[in-house]
Amino acid sequence: MYWAEFLTVVVVHLLAVASPGPDLAVVLKNSISLGRRAAIFTSLGVGCGIMVHVIYSVLGIGLIISQSIWLFNVIKWLGAAYLIWIGIQGLRAKRRDAADIEADTGLRLSDKSAFLSGFMTNGLNPKATLFFLSLFTVVISPTTPMLVQLGYGLYMVFATALWFAMISWLFSTARVRRKFLQVGHWFDRSMGFVLVSLGIRLLFSSRN
Repeated sequence: MYWAEFLTVVVVHLLAVASPGPDLAVVLKNSISLGRRAAIFTSLGVGCGIMVHVIYSVLGIGLIISQSIWLFNVIKWLGAAYLIWIGIQGLRAKRRDAADIEADTGLRLSDKSAFLSGFMTNGLNPKATLFFLSLFTVVISPTTPMLVQLGYGLYMVFATALWFAMISWLFSTARVRRKFLQVGHWFDRSMGFVLVSLGIRLLFSSRN
């Protein structure tokens, strides 16, 4: 009964998740700088972050957020501050010598910290707030049962985590990672610049 609606959700979500943004930048940064395990946990965090947007959209809180300028701005400022903070960490990256690269003794990140980096990047992204609010008000009918809507959300969590896990796997392979690590500090700085730029752009963006 809801297959047509579900397929629409699949297509819209695919277009959204494949577009460049903070999630992709963080996953790429962790894939190259920290390795496969950290990148996979980051991807899982990004996927689980989506459930935050799904829950408040289903409960109708997303509508309240969209109508409250100060609440929306608080979320926007928090998200921008977090992106700028992790971007600055990348800008401060130092060059590693050949021994460090070969031994893979770069920066380490716990599984929990890697997961939280992905979770917070997605969960604090106000653009995601607007996307899911639009999705649950325009694409998904208000008459669709809550359990079905939550089912859509679980699909998006899984699909997002899988998408970024695939990217993590590709960019953390030994050959690809070794090539990037040879200029790793420049890659970290580039990703840092992207994240800071996204944060600043988000900070000064309008609600529209």
